[in-house]
Amino acid sequence: MTYISPLPTRKYDLSFARWVHRHIDGGDRLAMCMQCGVCSGSCPLGTTMDNGPRKTFMMIRAGMKDEVLQSDTLWNCVSCYNCVVRCPRDVPVAYILHELATVAVREGYAQARTAETNKFVKGFTWSYKIFGRTDERLVSLFYYFQDGFASGLKKLLAFRHIALGFLKVGRLPFGMPHSLRHRRELRKILTAATKIEAQPAKGGR
Repeated sequence: MTYISPLPTRKYDLSFARWVHRHIDGGDRLAMCMQCGVCSGSCPLGTTMDNGPRKTFMMIRAGMKDEVLQSDTLWNCVSCYNCVVRCPRDVPVAYILHELATVAVREGYAQARTAETNKFVKGFTWSYKIFGRTDERLVSLFYYFQDGFASGLKKLLAFRHIALGFLKVGRLPFGMPHSLRHRRELRKILTAATKIEAQPAKGGR
């Protein structure tokens, strides 16, 4: 998905709603939303979000692009999919939020760059691209030190008790990270996935 969403020309610009409908996976189902609030009521973090999914969808319909892509709702989703399962109109709520988060990153919104979820995803992605699998130690270190050495060291010390607990029960391995044997095949898969992602969504899931 490489299409840039339209720049708003006024506060309520419906061109953004049309763009979401055409280019976001599941966006065509957004028109079915009847604002019942089941998604927000089912969300375990709904009360901590600035808007929540129900209000976010209303804002999309109103063309409030900046408010939507600056929202922490996109980053607080824990992918439990309660909203998807319980939506009476089969709107793929979580899928839409995830893709909007990707849009926010791609278009350079500050909230997206500093979101803790985005920082963790960078570490997760880096690990599997290099080794073909994720290593909790490397993902954690990549995540901790993104904001500088001092900040990373502070986080590392704050979570040392958890790390020691993992070591005691064998959940945190010693030695070098294990690599996937056929990493060339993995790179082919990732390249193909990138090409698919670059295609505009045709709706649905």
